[in-house]
Amino acid sequence: MQLIKTGLCAFGMSGRVFHAPFLNEHPGFHMSAIVERTKHASQEKYPYSTIYRSVEQMLEHADIDLVVVNTPVQTHFDYTLKALEAGKHVIVEKPFTVNAYEARKLVCIAQDKGLFLSVYQNRRFDRDFLQVKKILSEKKLGNIKEVEIRFDRFRTESKGKEHKENPHIPAAGALHDLGAHLVDQAIQLFGFPEKLFADIFSMKGPSSANDYFEIILYYARNLRVRLKSSVFVKEDTFAYKLHGDRGSLLQQRSDHQEAELLAGTLPKFQQHWQKPLSNEDGIIHYLDDHNTDQRLLLKSHAGDYMVYYQKIYEHILLGQPLPSPGEEIIFNMKLIDQALESAKRGTIVSV
Repeated sequence: MQLIKTGLCAFGMSGRVFHAPFLNEHPGFHMSAIVERTKHASQEKYPYSTIYRSVEQMLEHADIDLVVVNTPVQTHFDYTLKALEAGKHVIVEKPFTVNAYEARKLVCIAQDKGLFLSVYQNRRFDRDFLQVKKILSEKKLGNIKEVEIRFDRFRTESKGKEHKENPHIPAAGALHDLGAHLVDQAIQLFGFPEKLFADIFSMKGPSSANDYFEIILYYARNLRVRLKSSVFVKEDTFAYKLHGDRGSLLQQRSDHQEAELLAGTLPKFQQHWQKPLSNEDGIIHYLDDHNTDQRLLLKSHAGDYMVYYQKIYEHILLGQPLPSPGEEIIFNMKLIDQALESAKRGTIVSV
């Protein structure tokens, strides 16, 4: 296979878990360069990769075609701009940027230079989200009327990450972190809303960035979609609740890729690498074509983040559609911007 020479901008949790293992296992990529400012942690697993001490040094000296910008979101604009100016294709970790203005500017620059810019919306390849998409495509629930999508955690103490927890730093907090996934999933499933209302604040207090949000998206056809996240949820609940005029779907957030990768499981190329679910993770209750009541327990099929990198490879070599292109994710950032505006004003805002 033709090798795509790739540079990784950081080797923290994102680099170690979500990117390096997949770039290493996919036969079409060669992880030529890794930025580690002071350590040599990547050398044990990836001795073939050259370590650079800054993104700038890597861009100047490394022989690479593709750059993965997986640094804190506050640096995404600067490093992506530098990578594009160096003539490199770019994958940017979510959230794309601090705001929609930065996102639009980067997309325009990439287009002017004939380079691609993709945002790593990996939760599109979670088993639970794929199950919801499948059920919606089957139209068993009829016309969807009410939806709730949650992404909760139990993290009552600070983890000491300034770029995520300092309320005075732009884009710190749960809205940009977890909200980037929920907004993306809502748009993927239902498109862009007409207006929204948001409640965003810190349950830990004013010394912490927002750790709770609830966003109500208003759609035509009498549809309401609620996006919600809290760090004070100890007990798991259904992360997806969909109600239509023919039935309901309740789906757990059951994808374990992150946990398995953190535990040291290595992904495989075009192979099942996750442990199968031991129990059902969803319930569908609906009226079938004969108006007969049907209530079924569901077990979703495994997701796979390797699919994202396979799609990147197919785009480069075969011209197939780019996964989560930057011009698409501008709309995610626009919704996040307007959610912040709604919470600030305490009113419904048009989008």
